[in-house]
Amino acid sequence: MKIGIKVGDIMTRIFASIPASMTVSECSKEMMLKKVGSLIVSENQNLKGILTEGDIIKAIAKFKDLNKIKAADIMTKKVISIAPGEDVYNALLKMKKYQIRWLPVVVKGKIIGLLTEKDILVVEPSLFDIVAQHIPIREEHKKIKAAELRKKDPESEGEELWREEGECEKCGNFDVLYNIGGKLVCEECKEEAD
Repeated sequence: MKIGIKVGDIMTRIFASIPASMTVSECSKEMMLKKVGSLIVSENQNLKGILTEGDIIKAIAKFKDLNKIKAADIMTKKVISIAPGEDVYNALLKMKKYQIRWLPVVVKGKIIGLLTEKDILVVEPSLFDIVAQHIPIREEHKKIKAAELRKKDPESEGEELWREEGECEKCGNFDVLYNIGGKLVCEECKEEAD
């Protein structure tokens, strides 16, 4: 399904870009200053990588001194990108497939822009359902209930009553699953069985 809007029409042309030699500490400050969740790593407009909030969090957990670690050490080097002539719908499908929120827009290896989920939703809110499908949302009450259900059911002979999340074997919905008679079912199907 094409929507007739090209990536180049809505991409952000002014994006946060850094050299690969910048320290992780400097990168985190740059993200805060520019209020962005990712930094494009480039050299002479050539795309070298992308550095995200997740990359920085992993670096904090792994390294003691972020002033000694460079962006090049932790950035994603195999960057998924898109051409400016692509339809926005295709860009969104690509984001969903690779579970990413940013797509550098590239022409012949040169970065000319950045497309974000937010850019897409601003011009085409009807595509929200596609975006929402790959955003994991777990409500607080589900987390509490899941923690309670992790306990083994004494009557199930060691079988686990609850399994994190997945596809219900009865209705096919993606939800928290319960082991009922050897079948993994969602809460709704569990209640029908009771």
